Amino acid sequence: MRTYLAGPMTGHPDLNFPLFHAEAKRLRATGHDVVNPAEINVDPAKGWEDCMRADIAELVTCQAIAMLPGWQNSRGATLEHHIATQLGLEVIDLAPAAQA
Repeated sequence: MRTYLAGPMTGHPDLNFPLFHAEAKRLRATGHDVVNPAEINVDPAKGWEDCMRADIAELVTCQAIAMLPGWQNSRGATLEHHIATQLGLEVIDLAPAAQA
């Protein structure tokens, strides 16, 4: 399944790329064909709008979207989630399980 990885970047150290890469690796190990925005937009100087245009072009080719923790507080990830749900993509929640 082609799966888009979405989550917060702005304001995070290294644009949260370490988490994006770790989750992409984990999803790939379970058979997903992962579209990782951290691999699409490797230039941190590129503007938000340009990055989102490139990301959304890839998102619409996917069957699922995997949501990283904190995505609800990200302007880009909430936009990606909205597009994905409106297009009927499966939503995978990658938030850590609640601690007992």
